[in-house]
Amino acid sequence: MPSFVHLHVHTQYSILDGAAFIPQLFGKAEADRQPALAITDHGNMFGVKEFLNTARKHPSVKPIVGCEVYVAPEGRLLRKNKEEATTCHLVLLAKNHTGYLNLIKLVSQAWIDGFYYKPRIDHELLKQHHEGLIALSACLAGELPRLVLAGKMDEASRLVEWYRELFGDDYYIELQRHKTRLDNPNAKKCYVLQKQIEPHLVSLAQEHNVKLVATNDVHFVNYEDAPAHDRLICVATNDDVTDENRKIRYTEEEYLKSNQEMTGLFSDIPQALATTLEIADKVERYDLDRKPILPHFPIPAEFNDANAYLRHMTFGGAERLYGHITPELKERIDFELETIASMGYPDYFLIVSDFIQAARDMDVWVGPGRGSAAGSVVAYCLGITLVDPIRYGLLFERFLNAERVSLPDIDIDFADDGRGKVLQYVEDKYGKDHVSHVITFGTMAARSAIKDVARVQRLPLSEAERLAKLIPDRLPEKDGKPQKINIENALKYVPELQAAFKSEDPIVSTTLEYARKLEGSVRNTGVHACAIIIGPETLTNHIPLSTAKDKDTGEDILVSQFEGSLIEQVGMLKMDFLGLKTLSILKSAIENIKANHKINIDVNNIPLTDGPTYELFSRGDTVGVFQFESDGMRKWLRELKPTCIEDLIAMTALYRPGPMEYIPDFIDRKHGRKTIAYDLPQMEKYLKETYGVTVYQEQVMLLSQELAGFSRFEADTLRKAMGKKKLDEMEKLRIKFLKGGMDRGIDETILKKIWVDWTAFAQYAFNKSHATSYSMLSYQTGYLKANYPAEFMAAVLSRNRDNIEEVAKFMDECKRMELNVLGPDVNESMHDFTVNTHGDIRFGMAGIKGVGYGAVENIIQARQEGGPFRDVYDFMERINLNTCNRKVLESLVYAGAFDSFADIRRHQYFLPCNKEGLFLDSLIRYGSILQEEKNKDISSLFGEGSDSLVPPERPAPPHMNLEVPEDFLKKEKEMVGIYLSSHPLDNFRFEMKHFTSHSLQQIQRILDNGQHEEPFVAREVRIGGIVTNVTSALSRNSGRPWGTFTLEDYTTTRKFTLFGKEYEQFLPYMREGEALLIRCSLQERIQYKRKGQEQYAATGPKEKEIRILAISLLANARESLHALTLDLDVECISETFRSELVRVMSDNPGKITVHFVLKDKSNKMAVKLFSRSHRVDLTPALLEWIHKKGIEFSVE
Repeated sequence: MPSFVHLHVHTQYSILDGAAFIPQLFGKAEADRQPALAITDHGNMFGVKEFLNTARKHPSVKPIVGCEVYVAPEGRLLRKNKEEATTCHLVLLAKNHTGYLNLIKLVSQAWIDGFYYKPRIDHELLKQHHEGLIALSACLAGELPRLVLAGKMDEASRLVEWYRELFGDDYYIELQRHKTRLDNPNAKKCYVLQKQIEPHLVSLAQEHNVKLVATNDVHFVNYEDAPAHDRLICVATNDDVTDENRKIRYTEEEYLKSNQEMTGLFSDIPQALATTLEIADKVERYDLDRKPILPHFPIPAEFNDANAYLRHMTFGGAERLYGHITPELKERIDFELETIASMGYPDYFLIVSDFIQAARDMDVWVGPGRGSAAGSVVAYCLGITLVDPIRYGLLFERFLNAERVSLPDIDIDFADDGRGKVLQYVEDKYGKDHVSHVITFGTMAARSAIKDVARVQRLPLSEAERLAKLIPDRLPEKDGKPQKINIENALKYVPELQAAFKSEDPIVSTTLEYARKLEGSVRNTGVHACAIIIGPETLTNHIPLSTAKDKDTGEDILVSQFEGSLIEQVGMLKMDFLGLKTLSILKSAIENIKANHKINIDVNNIPLTDGPTYELFSRGDTVGVFQFESDGMRKWLRELKPTCIEDLIAMTALYRPGPMEYIPDFIDRKHGRKTIAYDLPQMEKYLKETYGVTVYQEQVMLLSQELAGFSRFEADTLRKAMGKKKLDEMEKLRIKFLKGGMDRGIDETILKKIWVDWTAFAQYAFNKSHATSYSMLSYQTGYLKANYPAEFMAAVLSRNRDNIEEVAKFMDECKRMELNVLGPDVNESMHDFTVNTHGDIRFGMAGIKGVGYGAVENIIQARQEGGPFRDVYDFMERINLNTCNRKVLESLVYAGAFDSFADIRRHQYFLPCNKEGLFLDSLIRYGSILQEEKNKDISSLFGEGSDSLVPPERPAPPHMNLEVPEDFLKKEKEMVGIYLSSHPLDNFRFEMKHFTSHSLQQIQRILDNGQHEEPFVAREVRIGGIVTNVTSALSRNSGRPWGTFTLEDYTTTRKFTLFGKEYEQFLPYMREGEALLIRCSLQERIQYKRKGQEQYAATGPKEKEIRILAISLLANARESLHALTLDLDVECISETFRSELVRVMSDNPGKITVHFVLKDKSNKMAVKLFSRSHRVDLTPALLEWIHKKGIEFSVE
């Protein structure tokens, strides 16, 4: 017979405080025959929907939705300092759906206007929203217990009376007993205080006729989970678990105790146990799941309803886009509109169409489409998408299936710098309280759980890293499906992890044990990058809301308390507003083209047959081109040599894990190296554009209709069943497919082969609607790069200026394209990268550290009003020296923005020019005085009187023969993030080209094997660069020295750490500014284990590492040269050339043997020779001659 119900329970959604997972709570409650279970997380309802969903699997346990709210006794709007800001706890439980809605209101309002360190309500809100709620007085932190502990019994009595009058018989006084088994004073103190106030609480209950209720303030499921929970608390407080004096210490009794345990604990007050059953009986069951609750779109008065208006808008768009509406087109539109009407979604389409049009009106670029929505002709006619589904054979039923009832999912790409404007429009149109963002929960993944627990247990960092890296990136599939990456699954495959669990070192073994228990715990909340909810009324009528800070504006924004996967279950309309950088790049490029060439380009109407564009793709020159940037993709493009947009669409679909293996076959078929064959002639209609290879889901859908008579919706069901590997459903569809095909006279053997082919590939088949939409963006970026390279690359650089590594990559691409990228210049630069009249790309001033928007705007305005600055004096006379203060001017100098004033060098600005200080300060003083005098002169026009303007004397620049005080190249990099005017490695360009095998960026790609196309192969490599950021230290354990240095080349930087003999060996080279050539090994780190006295190499996933083998100075690299090989075309060798070659070799004598490879290109022959009479030195003169003659060469 059940005797108790837990009414005060914290799940993992009491973030970094609760360690109870909801399924485990229900499992234990059901096993103990507890008739109900509550959820009362701290100040939020994050876990409520998961709680109710889980309850369905445990029908014998009634779910009770609640929250332990924070109450501000002096009012939720009052803000004091943190020490004085008192908040008390109160447990609220929803009796019914009315109570649930009131709980939503209270919890949401606590976040919206009561948040101060914590989300807080007050008595005023409780008065407004108490109907249908049960209130418990809570733990020691409750209002009532705090007054009792403070000895304020009169106030306590008045408080009980207030709650009694408000809630009536639904107010209860809570009793808790946490008698700890720990020998810790902080843990023991809890029970002492509980026993101290208990008689007073009992007395108050009797005095006011309020019932007592027993609770256990649950924070974890089982007693054995207490140590793991203790580590979680330490993660939250950043304490060491070994610190006995830490303030927050639970008693280890806060677990989901059994009926028997609770009965024994409160055997002297059995009525407090009975009350829990009484409360559970008061609570009604209710369901939160709802059909979609869509906002109503305001329609013109002349239309009867949204369906009529949608039809009007669709056919209007069709006439504009297609001109003549054919019977086939009308049939397609009617079919789509009927489906939309039958599912009740016309308002949805009108809403999306409206804010997309608003975005365009605000000059916010919108993508051509995304996902399956591009298959809708209605969406195309409304301007939601820009890809013609008829032209590309895209299917509406892939997007919306009347037999698969779900909300339509239209994801929209906006230019990332304009997305905020669209959100503001939606808020303004539908109401701020009708719109919110969607919450996300960051959880402890396997590796982070290990690191978190290791840190609070004081496990050495190196050991924590080792344990974390034992968790593999991937696990073998099970039953054809990928396994979840977690500690439990990893244990089955990683022997080292098994050994660590059994380690004799208790810190190692318990780290893994507790990490396994805490893995999956919610660690923090975030805001979904793109999901938005739009409701027909105030959202708090339906869902609980919280708040967060907008990352761009810093303002508070509304955020749902249910995550995205649960939002639609409660009927909310969720849309994805994605910010896509590519759209911002396109917009900037078009603006650059308009500024330079005085033409307007509509990228949505450019010819799809442009030769230079396909040549660019065929060369693989696609750095900066959307989706086609990776090394692997560029390699395949060079082999494919695409000639039409369909080729690009196919590559977008194929270049993914799985279907990538079909790319060679696809290419061979395109170029006729393999025969294109079809199992049936009627299949050519749908497979011709992909050369007989099934690439898209839509091809399977269309063929199932063509071959077996599937309906549109059945074809979509087939697509989904194959993609999701729904074996039972696939078997039913297989039988139908075979029967339908045979009824149409097709041989069963052929049908079976087709089915087998489909099932093998369908799981990889891609959504053609999405591939087409995104390939349009790829083509558009490729078109602009091919036809307007400078303008396009300026846009790419502008939109990546905050990512220095990307800027460096694109600068290299500009060099390859023979585009000059010039440093910032106050006479030419704008905010972002631009293209000047000579076709050179000019660095934007907004990219200079310390130069704000206002300063750039002021400089541009002064330039526009008075023309280019004649010299630095003219500059100081015309700009606002308050906006362009000394810090701004200093940054401009260091970045080289004054270099166009050729008579003054950078370092001169920081040399003393007179007794008054540095030249820069003198310039500022000069400009300030002159502007002040001008203002006085202007004032005299209004009768204030003034002497005639006497301009101050211009300060003379200091002599250049004075010592340069700083490394200005280093300062330049500090200001703009990269070296612009020159690079410390420029003196070693030859060595970097001929003596290194890889750049640091290439090394990083190899080590980041998860994103690398080729399997990892151990190898020896040579890298070069400049040393920066040198550190040295002593090991805390051994006292031995160790150190780090950073190597920087033209592409990126990499930090190296050296210990022991390596540190001692290479210490002489660890000097800042030293140019080094490093020979190193890329390998998988071998980890050793001991078993008894034996040492053995561990198996399992291995970390990849780069190990230094040798270091030398780049300056000495040429000393190791022993051979120079010149590639010569026999047709170019004349007597004059031979004489000139002999002369230049004689003029540059040395120790290097000269080899010649004589190539006869017509006969495809080559002969290698060497000079017996001449050996050379690689002098600048010799290299200049080789370069001048255009001779290719190599060195050894």
